[in-house]
Amino acid sequence: MILGSAFLIILYLIFRYIIAWITYYNYLDPRLGESTWRFTYDYPVVGERDISDLDDKDFVRLRRKKNKIILLMYSIVLVMFVSSMSLLSKFLLFFTS
Repeated sequence: MILGSAFLIILYLIFRYIIAWITYYNYLDPRLGESTWRFTYDYPVVGERDISDLDDKDFVRLRRKKNKIILLMYSIVLVMFVSSMSLLSKFLLFFTS
């Protein structure tokens, strides 16, 4: 149980670090939006076209970086959920037996 708790704390710290990166990417270009949880493909971008690297190379690369970080954030959230359910079951088994 101690290792599970330590693992969840470490995952939470990694999660906060990823959120800081997403916030940083949001401030680099206003076209990325203010959302932390949404991929950049989920909403239209006002301004220049952003379909490929040929249109707006810097923005497209920044958007791809942000999408990778958001995907990493979702995977960390999934691992945290599974770990918390495992830890909860260990607590319940410990206190009921």
